[in-house]
Amino acid sequence: MSTSANWQPVEPNLQTILNNFNDPLHALSQAEVPAIIFRQIYNPDQFPDLIDRLINVGLMRQSNGNHLDQRTRIDIGTSLGNRGNDKESFLQHAAVTHFLFNFLFDGFANPVDVIYSALSDLAVEKQVEIASEPDGQLYGPAIFRVHYESHAYKPHIDHVTLREKRTNYAVHRFNHQFAGVLCVQNADGTGKSTQAILHRCLWTPEIQPHITDGTFHDYAAENQIERCQIDLEPGDLYFFNTRCIHEVPAVEGDVPRIVLAVFIGYSEDDDKIYVWS
Repeated sequence: MSTSANWQPVEPNLQTILNNFNDPLHALSQAEVPAIIFRQIYNPDQFPDLIDRLINVGLMRQSNGNHLDQRTRIDIGTSLGNRGNDKESFLQHAAVTHFLFNFLFDGFANPVDVIYSALSDLAVEKQVEIASEPDGQLYGPAIFRVHYESHAYKPHIDHVTLREKRTNYAVHRFNHQFAGVLCVQNADGTGKSTQAILHRCLWTPEIQPHITDGTFHDYAAENQIERCQIDLEPGDLYFFNTRCIHEVPAVEGDVPRIVLAVFIGYSEDDDKIYVWS
C-alpha cells in the first residue's frame, strides 16, 4: 500500500508545513492532509539508553522470549481509553504518571516536551496544555506504547465522544481529536517502518457497521477511498486526525515497536488545545 498521489502528508519540518498551510491543525481537522510529519525532531541516538532505562526499572520487557508477562501491548503512562470507566481511579493513576515522568527522562532531552513544543508551533495562537478537569486534576501527559510480535490494530477510530462516549470528561467539549506519535523504536531492522495506514474517510455512523463486521477494506475498495501509509524512523513525529479510519500493521519479530503518543483535543472556536494520553 502506497501513499495516494492526491492525499499526502506535509513534511519534513515546521517551515515546510507553514509554507503549505496557514493553519495546519485546521487543515488536519478537515482531512485536507492525512498527516503532519516532523522528521528527526528528536535525536534517536538517545533512545537506546532510554529504552534500557525502561527495561531496567521493570516498565517493559526487552523482547518476546520466555517471560511470565506475555502481553503484546504494554502501556507506560495513563490511558483514558483503557482506564476511563472509573474517573477517580483514572485521575489518580495520571498523578502517578506525572510523578514518574518527573524523573524518567533525567539525563535525556525530554521527548514529551518535544511533542508539546511541536504542537504549539502548529497551534496558531491557541494555548497548548495538559488536559485537566475543572477542579484542576490533570490527565496523563503522554504514554509509551510498547507493542510486541503479532500486535496490530484493525481499522478503527479514536474519539472520546464518537467512540468512547465519555461525556463526563472535560475533553468531551472538543469537536476534533488528533493523535501525536513519536517513533522511539521500530519493530525490526528489515526496513518495515510502517506506523499507520490512514484512510481518507472520516467516521460517520454509516461507516461503523463496516468496522464492526471487518468489511471496511471492501467498503474502501468499492468506494475508491484514498489511503496513506505512514513510515517513520526513530526520532520522527507525526500528527493525524483520529476520526479518519486508521489501522496499524502487525509487529513482526522479537524487537518491540515503541512509540510515545498523545491525544489532542481541538476546536476551531476554542482558544485552548488539550493534550492527554
